[in-house]
Amino acid sequence: MPTATMTSKGQITIPAAVRASLGIEAGDRVEFIQVEPGRFELIAATQSVTALKGMIRKPGKVVTVKAMNEAIANQGAKAK
Repeated sequence: MPTATMTSKGQITIPAAVRASLGIEAGDRVEFIQVEPGRFELIAATQSVTALKGMIRKPGKVVTVKAMNEAIANQGAKAK
């Protein structure tokens, strides 16, 4: 099992076998996802932003900026 040692600056070098398995290279980003208390998963965050296309569907009803501002003003008035 690959291991790494943390430096005094809080840095680690991801072992070559792990980098190869994740398909990450210098400059790529990784995410640390907490799966349970004290346990994290390392996820390669190498997807392009275009991969997000289609994740959020278009709204069924178009809302104008004026309508949004009115809704915000009404909610703000209720909070007071």
